[in-house]
Amino acid sequence: MAQKIKKGDRVQILSGRDKGRQGEVIRVMPAEDRALVQGVNLVKRHQKATGIGNPGGITEKEAPIHLSNLAMIDPKSGKPTRVGFKVLEDGKKVRVARSSGEVLDA
Repeated sequence: MAQKIKKGDRVQILSGRDKGRQGEVIRVMPAEDRALVQGVNLVKRHQKATGIGNPGGITEKEAPIHLSNLAMIDPKSGKPTRVGFKVLEDGKKVRVARSSGEVLDA
């Protein structure tokens, strides 16, 4: 089945500690139904020094978020929307915003 959320999409967080925040999808992990969103769901990791170029310390990085907690941003209205699929006249299958009918794929 086609993915409703892809890398590079603008999404909004629907639940959790970062509810309401928006960001761009960095990576999608379809096997786990999770995605990484830039600047959202940040966690601190204690990193051990592993050589001259890699000093140790506490770093912040994004943690994966379940896809059910993400909603696409409608390019027309700027609000979160559900995603549907539509087959165009040339036979190409594209993603569309349910609220406005706007095509999400370029």
